[in-house]
Amino acid sequence: MIIKASTRGNPTALARHLLNDRDNDQIEQHDVRGFMAEDVMAAMREQQAMDQGVKSRQTLFSVSLSPPQDQSVDVAVFEKAIADIELSVGLKDQPRVVIFHEKEGRRHAHAVWSRIDAERMTVIPLPFYKQRLMAISKDIYLEQGWKLPQGYIDRTERDPRNFDLTLYQQAKREGIDPKQLKLMAKEAWALSDNRASFEQALEARGLYLAKGDRRSHVAMTWRGEVIALSRLLDRKSKEVRERLGSAEELRSLDDTRAHVAEHIAPTLQKLIGEADSQKTERLAPLDAQRMAMKVDHAEERQRLDEGLRKRHEDEQRQRAERLRHGLAGVLDRITGRYAKLREEHEREAWAALQRDREQRQRLLDAQLAERRQLQQRIVDVRKDHGDRVVELHRDLAAQLAADRSNKHDARRAWLEAQQRSEQDDRRDWLEQQQHIKDQEREQWLASQQSNTREATPDRDEERLSWLFEQRQRSTHRDIEQKRHDIASDFNERVKWLEQNKDRDHADRGPDIER
Repeated sequence: MIIKASTRGNPTALARHLLNDRDNDQIEQHDVRGFMAEDVMAAMREQQAMDQGVKSRQTLFSVSLSPPQDQSVDVAVFEKAIADIELSVGLKDQPRVVIFHEKEGRRHAHAVWSRIDAERMTVIPLPFYKQRLMAISKDIYLEQGWKLPQGYIDRTERDPRNFDLTLYQQAKREGIDPKQLKLMAKEAWALSDNRASFEQALEARGLYLAKGDRRSHVAMTWRGEVIALSRLLDRKSKEVRERLGSAEELRSLDDTRAHVAEHIAPTLQKLIGEADSQKTERLAPLDAQRMAMKVDHAEERQRLDEGLRKRHEDEQRQRAERLRHGLAGVLDRITGRYAKLREEHEREAWAALQRDREQRQRLLDAQLAERRQLQQRIVDVRKDHGDRVVELHRDLAAQLAADRSNKHDARRAWLEAQQRSEQDDRRDWLEQQQHIKDQEREQWLASQQSNTREATPDRDEERLSWLFEQRQRSTHRDIEQKRHDIASDFNERVKWLEQNKDRDHADRGPDIER
């Protein structure tokens, strides 16, 4: 079975989690040992009082044991695993509580030990406990004949959808399956080779790349939940930076929230709201059936436990009646008849215990099978809703990309029209200037001819033409330079537009000087 463990504090919060009947179909207190109290909540309050006498705040060792969902696991298997765990990590005879949960057709156990040594008032260290629990888990799989998970054989073959508690809580707040969340992020990573393509692939799955406050690269959902990208991808931050580059070029969290609120949230709130309404409508009868099943199963178990208790008392009384009292009882002890009866009673009691456990296990298996059938229908509804939401994100991302492309084309057409208009205006201006220069030249020539009386006509004409050419040479150079500057500015703006086509359209880029 899969064994997960952690050291933690806050005993009363843990007790509330263990006794949470909203998320669990059935809760069964199996064992409370080493505490004065007889229930889980009171035991955790005792533990919290003991915490005041030590410096450490991690005074509890919490372990969850989850067998394969399709296997019928006897209570004895859980008890043996718990005994092996406390012996392996050095918590033998420490106060503990054991509780069983049934959730969505899956039965699992939680065991919580106190790490406080009451005699010395110190916290018992737990070195290398993860490696030791891994060895115990493998042994249980081999002993029970279950198929060993690939991740236990080769760590590189681990299920890529495995998640930790932090990611589970974040996904739960968003109403998303954490396995699906990790799968979408890893699909986007596999389909991309740079930051632009990865960002586009994330947006098609409802995630938005941003620069985090504490971590460099983060992914944000459209509702604003921030998730570390390295946790989603199961990759080191260095590897993420190598592919995506520096996070300084990304939007900040506030800017990303503003971008989502302006361009994405208005449409998604309406569409996903409709999908959520359809999901709620389809789940309503299933939830009602689940609640009725929860009550029926609890009542059925209570009736069985009551019947088993009465039968146990009757059998105990029958065995006690076989024992003779008085002088006959003394004679039985002398002859050895009492010892034989005692051995026989012990065998009968053990056989009765095994019979009662098997009978209760059969009831549990039947109820779990019934619950799994209902859960499959619930999972189908959730899957349809998840697929619909993914489709909405993909369609919206495609629409936004098309809008950006259209804006880019419109911007390019506008620039070309502006360039043509400016060129036409410049050409008209040049023609006007040339006309003015020609008029000035004619007037100047006329004035020079009247003022130069002694010069010969040919020499005078040649001299006046040379002077005019010298005067116009600088003007032609200025005109050619202006034309060159206009062409350069236009090419620069077109190149900038190609490189920044995904930026906000409010940024117009460099201006063309007239």
